[in-house]
Amino acid sequence: MDAASPKTEAPPAGPLTQAQLDAIQDEQVLNDMLDKAVDFEERRRIRAAMRDLLRKKRDLRDAERAARRENLRQQGMSAGHNPNENPAKSTSGTQQHAHTQEKSLRPSPAGSSMNTAGSPAHPPPSGVKVHRGSALGGPNTKDVKQMLLDWCRAKTEPYEGVNIQNFSSSWADGLAFCALVHRFFPEGFEYCTLDPYDRRANFEKAFKTAERLAGCPPLLDVNDLLRMREPDWKCVYTYIQEFYRCLVEKGLVKTKKKMP
Repeated sequence: MDAASPKTEAPPAGPLTQAQLDAIQDEQVLNDMLDKAVDFEERRRIRAAMRDLLRKKRDLRDAERAARRENLRQQGMSAGHNPNENPAKSTSGTQQHAHTQEKSLRPSPAGSSMNTAGSPAHPPPSGVKVHRGSALGGPNTKDVKQMLLDWCRAKTEPYEGVNIQNFSSSWADGLAFCALVHRFFPEGFEYCTLDPYDRRANFEKAFKTAERLAGCPPLLDVNDLLRMREPDWKCVYTYIQEFYRCLVEKGLVKTKKKMP
């Protein structure tokens, strides 16, 4: 997909009605509205609209896939299969495929694990380039780490399958990385097409999009992440700091602290 952003809808002026929110079909417009909203109830309604929009896109994608599968099945019947083939075997294969797809739509349990960010740390895996210093302009204190964790949680709240509670297990399936990147660059990829069980694809999608659109260097090695059941929280924390710094440099995040 090209890096250029598609033309977006103009956000409605004045107090928002539910009908206006329901009519918005552009994630970027809802993202911008959420950033500017200050009223708690209005922010809650915008988040709900974002979740509904992502769900509608996912359902539409599933319907299109089902239609394509049915079309291929009909073409196969027209071409003529072996009439002696056991129909139960074919039906079993179809049911297994449907079960696999349904499974892919359920959030990965690893994405919602409640381990703390300070869980026993493993030595940094090979291939992970750990930089010193904080992207928030201060030392790596517990306060700064908690602020960054709260920021990640707030930005990814509308995304299905993402529940950020720490910098380790909550990022294990790659969906949290994808949701955070998609929050600022929705034109980069379709979030609703992601599979929580395809960790490699999720990590690669997030890191490549962040590098291409945000200029964030790929500090984490995908192969190292795949070898670990849960990523090292220090490595994830360092990467998120760098991503945050890149967003600040692009003017996508405003901060009162001066960047180093």
